[in-house]
Amino acid sequence: MTGRELLEKWGLPDLTGNGRFVSANVMDSLGNGLVLAFTVLYFTTTTSLPLGAIGAALSLGQLLALPTPVVAGALIDRFGSRAVVIGANLMSAAGFCAFLAADAVWKIVAVQFVVQAGSSIYWTSSRSLVLLAARRRDHARWFGFISALRNIGGGFGAAVASLAIAWGSEWVRALVLANALSFVIAACLLAGWRPTAPTPAPAPGLARPAGGGGYGAVLRDLRYLRLVVANLAYVLAASVLPVLLALYITEVLHAPAWLVGACMVGNMVLVALVQTLVARMIERRRPARVLALAGVVNAVAFALFGLVLAVPGWMVAGGLLLAMAVFTAAEMLSMPSSSELSASLAPDHIRGRYLGVFQLSWSLGNALAPAVLTTLLGHGPAWPWVVLGAVNLLAVPLVLSLGDSALGEPARAGAAPEDDVPRQQPLTDTADHR
Repeated sequence: MTGRELLEKWGLPDLTGNGRFVSANVMDSLGNGLVLAFTVLYFTTTTSLPLGAIGAALSLGQLLALPTPVVAGALIDRFGSRAVVIGANLMSAAGFCAFLAADAVWKIVAVQFVVQAGSSIYWTSSRSLVLLAARRRDHARWFGFISALRNIGGGFGAAVASLAIAWGSEWVRALVLANALSFVIAACLLAGWRPTAPTPAPAPGLARPAGGGGYGAVLRDLRYLRLVVANLAYVLAASVLPVLLALYITEVLHAPAWLVGACMVGNMVLVALVQTLVARMIERRRPARVLALAGVVNAVAFALFGLVLAVPGWMVAGGLLLAMAVFTAAEMLSMPSSSELSASLAPDHIRGRYLGVFQLSWSLGNALAPAVLTTLLGHGPAWPWVVLGAVNLLAVPLVLSLGDSALGEPARAGAAPEDDVPRQQPLTDTADHR
């Protein structure tokens, strides 16, 4: 079997000429896994500040960074996505280096703001980079591949971090420096990367979006705003893992803590091994329809999580693992599809601003999820699953209302994104893409 046939079998994209881009994603995900999941523990280990003060400082820093995607969108349109991602990685590196000097509440607020801003800018920009790497009809595979790659890197980084924390505070400080270095390496790799995706001429009869820029054009695009609103449902669904799962398993079901680890590891392994195969299966499907299917599958998963409350004790472990498998299937359907839609529905000349608005759904959803999910759990153990299932089902008609035009059509699938150089803004108004 040739290398090309092996790539085809596993649903992997053609990586030719994109080795540095792939390596940069590995380093970036490794850096995120090393520290982000253990930020609270880092400051409780290395400072004498009370836990409540640390938590409040971290929350305030994250809230201050919420508008960052709006700024990032304008920067992408002016300087190109690659330059902005490089800057975001360097910002993250500086923020993590500053962790070493953060021994007061205001300093923790400041470094958390820098780190969260860097992360938000990165995620706003990174979807455009995938389009720069992808070749004709290769978008779904690339988004699936990057998702699997980041899952592996993040999981490995988290495992290394857990060992460092067990060894003591000096190892934790060394971990932060290693984390900062990983972001610098990622920035250098991207600086040396030259995208190889061809830029074909527009297909006959396919009009290029006219018009000017500015966030007013995005806010007038009701079609895109429907995608942004619908994505909030998928963000809340994704928040089940970091916010709700451990609490539900240990405090509500009174199940052993090892089940939490089993669910988390199972999710990571499935995404790492199967995500690219799923991307291969859906690459000929309309992204909007795949995303709608993900909403239905999410609702089924949440129904299964809720039904575990009613099963005998000996069935709890099996019920949770089944629910987790269905949840992971929905994740593998939704992540590449939502990323592809967010980029492909945006006109080239102001794609950055469009992606900035889309990233706000992630920032806002992640900020709201802890309060929303824990409040629902406080009203009863079934309420989070009922609400999450209903919200995801409500997202289905919103996603389907995006229609099929410009989604996966041959001309659109082959259309290249911006060539990652700064663009002059046209003087006419943007056409409405509703």
